[in-house]
Formats: sequence, structure tokens, C-alpha cells
Amino acid sequence: MTNPAKRAEELRQQIEHHNYLYYVQAKPEISDREFDRLLEELKKIEQEHPELITLDSPTQRVGGQPIAGFKTVKHQLPMLSIDNSYNPDELREFDARVRRGLNKGEQVTYVVELKIDGVAMSLTYEDGKFTTGATRGDGERGDDVTHNLRTIPEVPLRLRTKKPPQLLEARGEVYMTLAGLGRVNRERIAKNLEPYANPRNTAAGTLKLLDPRQAAERKLRLFTYSLGAVDGISVRTHLESLKLLKDLGFPVNPYVQECSSIDEVITYCLSWNDKRHELPYETDGMVIKVNDLDQQRRLGATSKVPRWIQAYKFEAEQAVTKLAHIELSVGKYGELTPVALFEPPVQLAGTTVSRASLHNAAELARKDIREGDMVVVIKAGEIIPQVIKSLPESRTGSEKVFVFPKTCPVCGAPTIKEEGNTSYNYRCTGLNCPAQLAGKIESFAKRDRMDIEGLGEKLVAQLVESGLVRSVSDLYRLTDEQLLTLDRMGKKSAQNLLKGIQESKDRGLARLLSALSIYGVGESMADQLAQEFHSMEALIGASEERLAKVKDFGPVRAKNTHTFLHSAANQKLISKLRDLGLKMTEEARQAPAASFLAGKTIVVTGTLKSFSRKEIEDLIKELGGKAAGSVSKKTDFVVAGEEAGSKLDKAKELGVKVLTEEEFQKMIGR
Repeated sequence: MTNPAKRAEELRQQIEHHNYLYYVQAKPEISDREFDRLLEELKKIEQEHPELITLDSPTQRVGGQPIAGFKTVKHQLPMLSIDNSYNPDELREFDARVRRGLNKGEQVTYVVELKIDGVAMSLTYEDGKFTTGATRGDGERGDDVTHNLRTIPEVPLRLRTKKPPQLLEARGEVYMTLAGLGRVNRERIAKNLEPYANPRNTAAGTLKLLDPRQAAERKLRLFTYSLGAVDGISVRTHLESLKLLKDLGFPVNPYVQECSSIDEVITYCLSWNDKRHELPYETDGMVIKVNDLDQQRRLGATSKVPRWIQAYKFEAEQAVTKLAHIELSVGKYGELTPVALFEPPVQLAGTTVSRASLHNAAELARKDIREGDMVVVIKAGEIIPQVIKSLPESRTGSEKVFVFPKTCPVCGAPTIKEEGNTSYNYRCTGLNCPAQLAGKIESFAKRDRMDIEGLGEKLVAQLVESGLVRSVSDLYRLTDEQLLTLDRMGKKSAQNLLKGIQESKDRGLARLLSALSIYGVGESMADQLAQEFHSMEALIGASEERLAKVKDFGPVRAKNTHTFLHSAANQKLISKLRDLGLKMTEEARQAPAASFLAGKTIVVTGTLKSFSRKEIEDLIKELGGKAAGSVSKKTDFVVAGEEAGSKLDKAKELGVKVLTEEEFQKMIGR
């Protein structure tokens, strides 16, 4: 029989090796599925033998309960700022200062790297194991974000060396890719949340999350660019330090150039002005460093910045154009969103931008944006166009302050300004507004909801304009003959659409609830409701007070949901959908860890940090286990806190497995 401890260590080494090939070398040797099989085998061994779980195991990247708050970490060496330059002349001035600070005629070489637009980070390793990750903060102290850094695949949990140094601090930049931000924003938009503006701020916000599981979903990335405090390491140049970082398992950006003169530095920097737009992540400049570490030491630093390093900042991606007109977009809840139309359209980051959302009335007032204004337009985040300001000095007097209409531009129903809303949102009150209906149908058909393939924006518009669909229930009454009357609709496309609509009937209660456009109820909240009530009848029968007790729901969402479910129009809609055969029930899910603790007898002894005795015993029962008061041969585990006494001694005597509080939390995935 294979030794579990030996096999677990073999698997850890294989997983770390393939992680390194994938994220650092970009040369994977196995498929994603083969990698997942290795990880699944290791998880199974650790579940069966929790005493084998180690902090640096690949299975421990995500887990544990959310932290209560952030601790402050004092940096062993200050994380200083970098002086900026914005043109070649300023780079030449930097070169002149460097040469004045060294011996006359001394040879200087520079290393030029991309300046990743992310969050500066310090990662500390003791005896080869990752112990602490901290933000730059004020340069002297930062926030401990170790729990979130452990979720980043590129962060090695232990160094790739058989002789690890006693201390190694790697410094780098945590960032989010443009595609990553796009994925996050698509999920937020599907949940009726505002999209994030740019990758850097989203990465910074993610690092401030208390729950590492939420951070893991954001899929942050890392590049390292220098060493900080070290003990047991000797390198002579910056290039040597980059090679060492890569050899130890850290990702290092591949675009690094050694330059023997400042003219070479300038040429290389300028070459990236346009090329940077081809990268999958954002950069805001280049970083130029003196390569020789002894020269760096002799050049020293001011109180704020090192004298041996300089940043070259790219010009911001922005353009000036005329805001010719503001039109209104009507959303599925009737919300009126002002949209700027540009004349002429502008070129930004290789694409033509002709329009941009102006968000709401408060934003228009705050930025003093008027129809006819000259405005500054940028692209941010997933290349999202934004108007950052108007140029009042360019006004001719013909510009007009935009006034929200008293009636909906689509259906003519009265509009209202939502009371108590500091964003000054205006809303259409029409019950039969085609724009609201189109928005609801598009939302209904989304992949994460009813998943009706082919039912996109253009087709929805045709269905609404033609009168074939006046409610989402009408989708389930469509026929081939009706669909074939629409533009560019062939017989095969019609058949595929009807098949998708028919298949959507079996999606279940959770997905139906998220598809019905209940304000504040997206996929996760809909799932909570479905798991709590299991049927539409039970949900409709619940009071506001009962709904408010659903996990993470709260009184406002409860009121919106209760009002929706008890309005005459929506009760009629639900009744129609039921008669049309839509599934309105959801089966209960088994708790993820219940099967693991089911039937297990567990004894708790000593003082715990995260639980009272009652809390942990209640949790054991919740997860299917038995919380016993004494240790016997039938005891499966003993959870031992501080000052554990005779029960711990008895467990050791009988050979019963003993878990620390931390090991128990990891075992149950909390």
C-alpha cells in the first residue's frame, strides 16, 4: 500500500512543478484536466489524513474563514517611491544625476522594465516558506494581505530550492488582466451592479477583501521585480536578482532590456508607447534601474526616493471631442441612463469611440457636462469609454444643460425622480414600456439564468417591436411560423431557438428567480432563496420578516422580493409560467463538508481562538458529526486548543488523531 505521507509530498512537488511551468515558464507539459487530477488526488489524501495538511500545500491556497480585520506589517526595508519623468529630456537629466553621484568615467548600465499598473507588494519567505504578504502602505508599514496573496497561483508557497535562504523578501506588483476585469464586470452587470472602472483599482479592492474565497474568484496575478530584505543570498546586479527570483519560482515579466547608454534607454521606452496596447494587462510606463547593486548602494536615496531608479510615464490614453448630444437609455427596471454621443468619434487604444455612458443626473451635475461641450474622453478598465471632464473654457454659449424629461422617451409614461437617491436616478413608471420589456427578456435569457441560446439583443428587439412577445411568458408560445416572419430568421435558426426555449423550462427555481428581474435578486441571492424554500409556493407564502432572515438577504431586499411576488401582474405571470410547464422547485443541496464529518465522533478540548465551546460543537453537529465529551477508542478526532489537558493525553495514549484548531478549520474548508 502506498504511504499516504510520501504520496502527498510527491503530489505537492508535481503540482508545484507544473504550476511553475504554467505560470512562470509559460511552457505547460500537461493538460488542465491532468493537473486537476493531481490536485484532486492530493485533496482526497489530505481529507482522509488531515494531519498531513501543511500550510504550503497547494490545496491550502483558498480556505479558512474570513479574517476579522487587517493587521499592520512593518517593512524590514522601506518601500520607497519612484520619481517620475515624462519625456526624453527628463531621462537624460536622471542619467546626468546618476553619473554625478558615481566616480568620474565609471561605466553605468541600466535595466529597463515595464511598469505594471497594479499594487506594490512585499512577499516574505522564512526558511523557504511563504509567511507574510503586505501592501506598500505608507512605505514603512502596510496591510497584511497574506490570506489573499495565497490565492494567487503565481505566488510560490515554498521556494524552488533544496537550500532555501533563512530570509527572502520578494517585491512585486499584484495586478488584474484586462480579460480578468472583463469577466468580473460581466458578472457584476448580470447582477445589476456597476462595473469596475479599471484593473488597478479592482486589484487593490480585491486585496482588501476579508474573505480569501472572494479574492480567489477575482483571479489576481503577480510579477516580481526586485529583492527586499534577504539573509543568505548574494547577488551583484539587478539582472542577477531577477534571474534568482525566476529560479526560485517567482514570475518575472519577460520584457526586460539591458541598456549601456541613456539613448538606448530612451529608444526602448519610446518603442513601448504603442506596443503596450497589445499586452493583456495595463502598463503606465517604464522603470529604469542602475544594474550594479554596489552602484545603487553608493547612489543611495533621499528620504522618499532612491537616486538609482526612475520611472518614465506614458502619456494618458485620452482624447478631446465634442459631446454633440445626450440620449437616454431605458433599463429593465425603468432606470434612465444618459449616454453621450460624440461628434466626431475619437480613436482610443486602437478602437473608435462614438458614445459613452454618463451614468446618472448626479454625475452630470458634478462634472458640469452639457450638450455641445468639448469633453475629455478616456478608456478605462475593460476599455470602457468615460467622459472625465468638460472644458468650460471652450464654451461658445450654445451649450445646453441636460434636463431629464417628464415622460419616458420610449413609451411616453411619466418619469419620477427616485426619492432619497443621492445619484438622482430617474425612472420610467410605464408598466408596458417596450424598453423595460426588452431588458427583462434579455436578462431572462442570459446563460446564467434561463440560458436560451440565440435570444440576443437584436432578436429581442424584433420580438418586442413586432408584438410577438409582450411578456416573458409569450416566449413559450412562439411558433415556427411566427419566427419566420422576422428579418434574417431561417428555419434552422427558428427551430434551434424554440428548442432552447423548451429546454429552459427545466432550469429550476433558482435560475427562474434570478431571471425574473426581481430588484436586488441576482444569481447568488436567487440560489439562497431556492435553497431556503425549495418551491415557488413556499416562497410566495413567506412573510417579509421571514424573507429578511434568509442569509445575506436583509430587510430592503426582502421588501422588494415580497412586493414583486405579491403584485397582481407578477402573480399572473408566475401562474402563466407554471401552466406552461416551467419547473418551480429546487432540490436541497447537501452541505459540502457534511459527508466528510457524517458519523464522525469528535472531542474538543482546551481554549480555542475562533470558537466558543458551544459554537464549535454546534458546527460539528451542523456538519453531520457527533460532539462527544470524552475520549475513547471510538473517537475519530480530538480538536486541541491551548492548555489542553487530560483529554489530549488520553488521545495520545489511544492513538487518536489530534488536530489543531487551524487544521480543523482547513479540514472543513472554513
